[in-house]
Amino acid sequence: MDTTSFNFPTDTRVGPGVISQLNETLVALGIQRPLVVTDSGLLATDAFKKLAGALLPGEPDRDWFLHSDVQPNPTEANTRGAAELALAKGCDGVVGLGGGSALDAAKVCRILIKQPQLKLADYDWEADWSGLLPFIAIPTTAGTGSEVGRSGVVTPDGAGSKGMFFHPELLAKCVFLDPDLTTGLPPGLTAATGLDALTHCIESYTSPVFHPLCDGIALEGIALIIHALPAAVADGSDIDARGHMLVAAAMGGVAFQKDLGATHSLAHPLSAICGVHHGTANAICLPHVMRFNTQHKPGVYRRIGLACGLDVVSCSDAEADGQTIQFIDDFIQRCGMPPSLEDVGVEEQNIEALADQAWVDPCHQTNPVPVTREDLKELFLKAL
Repeated sequence: MDTTSFNFPTDTRVGPGVISQLNETLVALGIQRPLVVTDSGLLATDAFKKLAGALLPGEPDRDWFLHSDVQPNPTEANTRGAAELALAKGCDGVVGLGGGSALDAAKVCRILIKQPQLKLADYDWEADWSGLLPFIAIPTTAGTGSEVGRSGVVTPDGAGSKGMFFHPELLAKCVFLDPDLTTGLPPGLTAATGLDALTHCIESYTSPVFHPLCDGIALEGIALIIHALPAAVADGSDIDARGHMLVAAAMGGVAFQKDLGATHSLAHPLSAICGVHHGTANAICLPHVMRFNTQHKPGVYRRIGLACGLDVVSCSDAEADGQTIQFIDDFIQRCGMPPSLEDVGVEEQNIEALADQAWVDPCHQTNPVPVTREDLKELFLKAL
């Protein structure tokens, strides 16, 4: 057995209405002037109103500030704007509210608060990043798992692809998983973000990296998603389904510290080049990657099938994988995802650029079987 180490995340509050505990958490962390980082689309939602109502009520000597200029697939400009506001107002903590984009921008802006002159393209994760402002994560979608992650994905200035910024200090001090904040999410976005979480669990479990703690979490995350996601898509006010999806998404975020696979290497450039929502990109590409993997490593999806509730114990490896992949493919379609990349605006002329970026993306390095650039190109073409 190889020598390794395990490190699991942070204080997490779960359940309807836990956002009401935000003020006491700020006080406990010594935060008197928090910066709230979100996207403009959330400002008119009940989720934002509930956050605002929970921020330092009855504390006239305290104040909070808002940066809502975060776009999907956030850029360095988004995070730098947040950092500049925090420095100008003397903020002593950061609260991220939203999906993965807002949470990633909130995490990464703390790097620029500590080093305002830094260009993100020059980020060195081995530098001293102690003393970053404390961060509280409040997801309003159940998908990315960014709330429990030690990394943020932001596109640096002048770069044509996303950058991954990792450091243990980026981890949130506290996470609020409040399903009341997710009931306004429309069915399509509920499905896309939920299938992002499913992809995290499947790819992390099948990654060859040794991490049995993550394996167990990934399998239970799959079981929760298979049970809860259809209900959350069908009825956005189903608090139990919403709550289970928030927990499952966080479990996916914990599990993929083990690493991911080729599906994510395909999905990242689809967002960067073609503007495809990350969860949608994962959902379209996942079955194609699963079929590729089982051709080279039969049996890799047997325990995924069991987690989905399939009776594949006595099946051959090929049968177990075949039933599991068909179930996942059907499940994705039942959730209302588009069946092809062409349906979300990707064109054949994009394939070469997509393959180039997918090949340099690190996620495929922990795919259950090795892939080449040509393999990734062929997977794009099959998904097209």
